[in-house]
Amino acid sequence: MVGHLPPPGSVVAPTGEIYPKNQEGTQAFSRVRFVMVNPSHPGNVGSAARAIKTMGFSELVLVEPKFPDVTSQPEAVALASGALDVLENARIYPSLEAALAPVTLAFALTARVRDLGPPPCDIRQAADLACTHLAETAEGVAAIVLGTERAGLTNAQIALCHRICHIPANPEYSSLNVAQALQLAAWELRYALLVDQGAALLPASTAQESSRGAEPASSEAVQAFLAHWEEALIGIQFLDPAHPKKLMPRMRHLFSRPALTRDEVDMMRGVCTAMLATARRNGGAKK
Repeated sequence: MVGHLPPPGSVVAPTGEIYPKNQEGTQAFSRVRFVMVNPSHPGNVGSAARAIKTMGFSELVLVEPKFPDVTSQPEAVALASGALDVLENARIYPSLEAALAPVTLAFALTARVRDLGPPPCDIRQAADLACTHLAETAEGVAAIVLGTERAGLTNAQIALCHRICHIPANPEYSSLNVAQALQLAAWELRYALLVDQGAALLPASTAQESSRGAEPASSEAVQAFLAHWEEALIGIQFLDPAHPKKLMPRMRHLFSRPALTRDEVDMMRGVCTAMLATARRNGGAKK
């Protein structure tokens, strides 16, 4: 029998499950799932959907939620805020064992120290481990598992995971709700995956604009600025052209010492323009 074709733009994971194609276009993002165990607040579920979508992920998993229709609850929908696709496609499982069935590396996110259980790591180490695992294991699926705000994860639930991980928050006040903790985990995973792929960490337009402004200014631009600067100093009567002394040579030496960038020259030209405008309003500069 011929199976159903995956939706356009989707990715079929090695496990056979179908995931929406993420914004980076890489399968690694599609092989990460965020598992919320026994969520009781619809708002947290909606916030979680938004949190993972902003970081390029799409796989939200709910284990035995308090409300079977949690993904359609008004509070969940409101707090998803543009991530309704993630919320509506959230997978619901009757047990953590079922939710972790395709997972090959699971991290239990917990704030409590455990005497027994999987080896611990912090969330950044967890992200690096997950990134390496996904790169080296073609059929690998990583998961971040979170419990309830009130009780967290039980020892039995943690035992189903491969590692314990924690967020090194302020020890005097480490109160994070589930959605906030999930947001931090998603960010660390995103950062690790993008660095591993050699992807840009700044939006393309911002990076291009920044690089142009950071280029060294030409000699012509610097000389034009210095002429403008001299005019401005005369305009505010800081420089007496009849008795210049060594002020401008010293100024030239000052501004020639560092390698001025385009942005810096443009900024200083703006200062000159403002100085001259102020001087003219006060009658101190020639028209």
